[in-house]
Amino acid sequence: QVRLVESGGGLVQPGGSLRLSCAASGGTFSYYNMGWFRQAPGKEHELVAVISWGGGRTVYADSVKDRFTISRDNAKNTVYLQMNSLKPEDTAVYYCAAGPGMWPAKTASKDYGSWGQGTQATVSS
Repeated sequence: QVRLVESGGGLVQPGGSLRLSCAASGGTFSYYNMGWFRQAPGKEHELVAVISWGGGRTVYADSVKDRFTISRDNAKNTVYLQMNSLKPEDTAVYYCAAGPGMWPAKTASKDYGSWGQGTQATVSS
């Protein structure tokens, strides 16, 4: 099992940006598709974006398309989520997760076996 640690959350005003990072260790990072999920208070985990094991394919939730960008650096065992034009409704705990390296990618949280501890992103004026 790969171990995952997120960083980069914080408080930002509407319209601002945050860049989340997720560092992996203890496994072969390049075997996995990597996903970013988020969970707002009282809500279920929501898929934000997924990137294929090689980095060439991505999937985004409609709510974040054209605002968020997922990327990865397999040499650094790290996946990123660049979040621009942030809205109050983006406020959530953001989790990275490792999933099976297949395409089409799995999009349900139950299909992702390794999770980080989460990082809080708060969008508020």
